[in-house]
Amino acid sequence: MSDSPVDEAIARVHREEWARVVAGLARRFGDLDLAEDAAAEAFVAAVERWPREGVPPNPGAWLTTTATRKAIDRLRRESHRDHKHQAAHMLSDHTPHEPTGPVEDDRLRLVFICCHPALAMEARIALTLRLLGGLTVAEIARAFLVPETTMARRITRAKAKIAAARIPYRVPSTTDIRQRVAGVLAVIYLIFNEGYLATAGDDPVRADLTDEAIRLARLLRVLLPDDGEVIGLLALMLLADARRTARVSHAGELVTLDEQDRSAWNRDLIIEGHTLVRERIAAVAAGAEPPGRYQLLAAINAVHTDAPSSRDTDWSQIVVLYDRLMRLDPSPIVRLNRAIAVAELDGPEVGLADIDRLRDALDGYHAYHAARADLLRRVGRSAEARTAYDRAIELAGNSAERAYLTRRRDQLVG
Repeated sequence: MSDSPVDEAIARVHREEWARVVAGLARRFGDLDLAEDAAAEAFVAAVERWPREGVPPNPGAWLTTTATRKAIDRLRRESHRDHKHQAAHMLSDHTPHEPTGPVEDDRLRLVFICCHPALAMEARIALTLRLLGGLTVAEIARAFLVPETTMARRITRAKAKIAAARIPYRVPSTTDIRQRVAGVLAVIYLIFNEGYLATAGDDPVRADLTDEAIRLARLLRVLLPDDGEVIGLLALMLLADARRTARVSHAGELVTLDEQDRSAWNRDLIIEGHTLVRERIAAVAAGAEPPGRYQLLAAINAVHTDAPSSRDTDWSQIVVLYDRLMRLDPSPIVRLNRAIAVAELDGPEVGLADIDRLRDALDGYHAYHAARADLLRRVGRSAEARTAYDRAIELAGNSAERAYLTRRRDQLVG
């Protein structure tokens, strides 16, 4: 049974307005727990009232007003207990805030607050995905490849540390921003990846998240126009998002890069992404810092999107770029992606040998088993390929990916 139009409207508004409401409340009240709880209460009120009263003309404003009232009511109750009437009165002031620093967007400001150096990197990313991306704890846990209970504890500890350390919700200085930018970029990229290939839900691609990540990266580029990694991340996401319409078939099945209709790719995004990559190449040639992780990933995607067909891809260049990336980030996932490129350059047996060395590190990662299954299929080891496909299907959280893997498994001969 399909959802009612009001239910669909509430779901859409949650995707579009959650971050804006939470960020605005956090800026105003300086309390992340209060902001999240009040926003949640406002959405509960919407679920209760909108079916009777109808969806308001400006749902975001309605939610912001309702959430603000919920927050003020809670603070007033607490002020009566603690005899802090004056503080509550000040918090109920409706005077618009004045910008006081370099970060003018509430949501981008919230990212920097959640990425405070007092928090561990994993906690910064997880907390921001929860508060700004609106992802569930389960979705964040899948992004980190950890159990849901572990992620829930991590988020709770992060919020408690912010409260205990009295970390203020303030506009960070320019120095603060440059110190925190690595964590901010990681946050934005994980938000993008959750939208690019959703780990749960009925929608295999969540354009709201990819669009939000690209919007934040554009804002960050305005803020830090000379930061190569900011430009690199924006280019990377543009080149990946350019393939959005070609990545899922009408039947709801994932379409891999080699099978995609390249005429369906967004040429404007590809041109923009290539322009940014060339800009960074010129900057490095002129003496700028060597390219970092995001610039190298953008360059890899530029090679892919420059090829008119899969067989025309310059795999030797891609392997060289992965070799450079591994010097910066020798993680198992980077090694897996390099092995896939090596298989295209030197043959599936060579790539398979590299992939098999990653079993212990990536046994719980569906993409490892999917890549291994494909190479086993290509070398004629069908029984082993079937087992690997089964494991990949079991671990995959995306419906389009499961459909693709199931079809490839069922096509095996022998």
